[in-house]
Amino acid sequence: MKKILSRRFAVCAAALMPALFAVTSAHAIGGVEPLVDILNAPGSAGMGFVTRVETSPYVGGGTRYDLLPVYLYEGDRLFLHANRAGIKLINEGDRIKTGIGQRLDLFVEQRLEGHPIGDNLPPSLAGMAPRDSGLDLGLSYRYSQRWGTLQAELVRDVGNTSRGSEARFGYSYDWRSGALLLRPTISVSLRDAKLNNYYYGVTAAEAIGGRPAYAPGSGVNTQIGLYASYDISQRWRLLGGVSATYLDKTIQNSPIVQKRVLPAVYIGAAYDFGGHKREWAEEDSPTYVKVLYGKATEPSCHLARIITARCLSTASTNPTYISGIQVGKPFINNLNGWPLDISGHIGLTHHDDRGLQSNGVQLDAFMKATYTGFPWSDKVKTRLGLGVGLSLAQRVPYTEVSSQAGKTTSRLLNYLDPTIDISLGDLIGSRALKNTYIGFGVSHRSGIFGASRLLGNVNGGSNYIYTYLETAL
Repeated sequence: MKKILSRRFAVCAAALMPALFAVTSAHAIGGVEPLVDILNAPGSAGMGFVTRVETSPYVGGGTRYDLLPVYLYEGDRLFLHANRAGIKLINEGDRIKTGIGQRLDLFVEQRLEGHPIGDNLPPSLAGMAPRDSGLDLGLSYRYSQRWGTLQAELVRDVGNTSRGSEARFGYSYDWRSGALLLRPTISVSLRDAKLNNYYYGVTAAEAIGGRPAYAPGSGVNTQIGLYASYDISQRWRLLGGVSATYLDKTIQNSPIVQKRVLPAVYIGAAYDFGGHKREWAEEDSPTYVKVLYGKATEPSCHLARIITARCLSTASTNPTYISGIQVGKPFINNLNGWPLDISGHIGLTHHDDRGLQSNGVQLDAFMKATYTGFPWSDKVKTRLGLGVGLSLAQRVPYTEVSSQAGKTTSRLLNYLDPTIDISLGDLIGSRALKNTYIGFGVSHRSGIFGASRLLGNVNGGSNYIYTYLETAL
């Protein structure tokens, strides 16, 4: 039974991961894949962030700052690299140990390209229809030897945004000295007319004095970059990089484009959980099943106030509710010998918006750290948990729509899931219910203060305080 549940969990994860990215994916301009592709051991996982500072290609766009939350997972067949997720169709060799092998991936990726959002829109783009980030479906092939890695990718927009296609060809070389890894790269991107016309063209309806209609057509962009990681401890890594993208002349001649060379700087950090026993693959590995029910808080009842017990009130005006189920598997037990477990979860939450708008569902995928080292846990086991990941809503929940009135909203946001619970079996003296827990949690969606293009540059979110019952099967 447990084997069947483990297989079903893996199948669900494989099916839902592309769906999680279906509204959001890295291209030659500002690509972060060479920077976050640092985990290669099957079963390893990590979390972190990358801040990207780049020159906007648009006239008057200035310098753009973007915070990219980094969630990393490297499985035997599945992988997640920040804004790219996919399936390994062929996976030979281990680049860290031998530097030799080939790999073929099918992936989805958010194209971090488009017009500035909100108040950052320059006058040169005023009155134009926004050019949004798109969803790309791609196929990637790598051939790695000791002299470096050759890579070819073919991607196409499948999110009905630009409907364009792009072919990428690149070379990279890994040079390591102690804790330092340097990765110089060079790549060219062959972009079709639909892609360039969407992001850098001006339609006849958008043409005004000083901004004539223009269609760049197809073209070739070139990028050079130098990326680095530095191991400051066994698990913590500093990440950094610089790149320069040379736009095709047909793009540079657009009336809304200001420069042909676009420099970018990246800096970040990541915690690598890798190198541990893969608990989820063990035959006796439990499957966690959790059911929950909750209510939205007042707009002023922020997460920091909730978890410090300074605000536990729920909405009295236009209240909305959630109910849901979460399924999880352990990744690491007793991390570094501490009473700290790491698990991976997917959840489906139903929003009851009480006629204020149509109801919808929400898909959550997150990693969770659970601490159990309380002095009294041998008598009544108590767990304190924090889940961190991404949340994709079928439609933006009403509480976010109302609090963000007139501002940007996004279906995809960062997800936090702080919880506290106790063993029901310990509480009532039943050994059969030893691994069944009752507790309270907060379902929190956030745009990280409007700092992330991946999350739609949303400054805001929602909080639902919920009660739950969780058991291990």
